[in-house]
Amino acid sequence: MKTGQSDPYKDARQQMVDSLIQQGRLTDEKVIKAMKSVPRHRFVPEQQQSHAYEDRPLPIGDGQTISAPHMVGMMAEMLDVEMGSKVLEIGTGCGYHAAVMAEIVGDKSIYSIEYSEMLAEKARTQLSKLGYEINLRAGNGRKGWPENAPFDAIYLTCAPQVLPNPLKKQVKQGGIIVAPIGVGSQTLYKYEKEKDGSLQRTSHGSVRFVTMQ
Repeated sequence: MKTGQSDPYKDARQQMVDSLIQQGRLTDEKVIKAMKSVPRHRFVPEQQQSHAYEDRPLPIGDGQTISAPHMVGMMAEMLDVEMGSKVLEIGTGCGYHAAVMAEIVGDKSIYSIEYSEMLAEKARTQLSKLGYEINLRAGNGRKGWPENAPFDAIYLTCAPQVLPNPLKKQVKQGGIIVAPIGVGSQTLYKYEKEKDGSLQRTSHGSVRFVTMQ
């Protein structure tokens, strides 16, 4: 967190992260530090704040949810990025996942697209209040952000039926895409781009994300 505001949930956040470490869900020090830093309660509706550090999704409005903390951490570790890596997020939602990634790579290295204009505006406001200067716009995430490609990594917080072709083109050689794929039954996949432009895919288990708009 980049502000100097008091944080009544600091202990709860520490306990949540410690629990994820004990479960073996978090192992990367960069990701652990990021998740200890970002105030998840600031990204959920006020009536949900007391549940912010439970390891589960929560509603954020417009039919969307904030991902469970373990999933945010798992995806961040799969991306294997570092400070200065350029990252594209498809599905800003409330902005929490982008804030976690911003702690790892730097806020100005994050490009995030949200389909819902209402959620995009709320996320932009909240991220700004916390001091993050993330590149954020409302639009069709299937098209990616071609004018700022190529990206070192791309991740999706919503599930398409198949990985959109523009995103395949916008990740650099050696880069990584992490995405839930499928309708109904979904699988989390990690794609690594080879020298010939092909994507090598590995499966990382069954997941449940909102459907890509």
